[in-house]
Amino acid sequence: MELRHLRYFVAVAEEKNFTRAAKRLFIAQPPLSRQMQQLEEELGVSLIERDSRPLRLTEAGRFFYSHAQQLLGEAADLKSMTQRVGKIERTLSIGFVASTLYGMLPKIIRRFRSEYNAVEISLHEMTTMEQIQALKDGRIDVGFGRIRYEDSSIRRIVLREERLIVALPVGHPLTESATPLSLKDLIHETLIVFPKAPRPSFADQVLAAFSDRAIHLEKILEVRELQIAVGLVAAGEGIAIVPASLQGMKRNDVSYMELGEKHTTSPIIFSVRMSDQSDELRKLLRLIYDVYDAENIPHVKEFL
Repeated sequence: MELRHLRYFVAVAEEKNFTRAAKRLFIAQPPLSRQMQQLEEELGVSLIERDSRPLRLTEAGRFFYSHAQQLLGEAADLKSMTQRVGKIERTLSIGFVASTLYGMLPKIIRRFRSEYNAVEISLHEMTTMEQIQALKDGRIDVGFGRIRYEDSSIRRIVLREERLIVALPVGHPLTESATPLSLKDLIHETLIVFPKAPRPSFADQVLAAFSDRAIHLEKILEVRELQIAVGLVAAGEGIAIVPASLQGMKRNDVSYMELGEKHTTSPIIFSVRMSDQSDELRKLLRLIYDVYDAENIPHVKEFL
């Protein structure tokens, strides 16, 4: 049994269709079917219920799938870390969701570059879900995201919880409130959420804040990205729930209001490959906590 057998099986299990799996793997369908038959013969068990549509895994197949994912993740870790160790020039590739640029991330990057100028840093804007795949593929070394999504090949550290606030067009009646707003105050507003895809995303966190409190919104508008959402708020098309750090984006056509509900927060999550404990990542994590301490930002320390 080789790694390619694991990759082929995982593709079939996830696509639930041999044709789609073959396209994903860039191979023809007949060789893929033969490889799966050979794998089952070697294991002595059936992994796939071929008579079902879409294809389903047997109990043995489900067991094999979970462990195949883990082994492929470890193989990707080994490849990426070996490549990094073999490089004379040290590099750190960082994925981030756009909203983190309005918080401490720019200061953290500047300070890291200043203190460890021998490390070459590259930055890549991508959603949390894109970061997870990029980590598996070895395209990035660390991600700063917001979605709690479990994956056996990824280690995730919640750096802190950031308060959520309301962005409203200047002059909106709710901006006259002398007290923090309640989510119930927003029932009759058009709620602009982002990103539209891929899901799950920050949009789902915002919508969950309402559904958890049994608040049913009258109108929801989904948009591609943060900047579009804020632009539509400025145009009077609706309101948006955004991280508190967005107040650093100076605009004279958008007002920000506090939310009165407790626990209306969004996490900032540090994600790395499960086995990756490189010196660069350790230094970055320690530096993050140093910045948080200096800024008196509440957080819980967890190290690699």
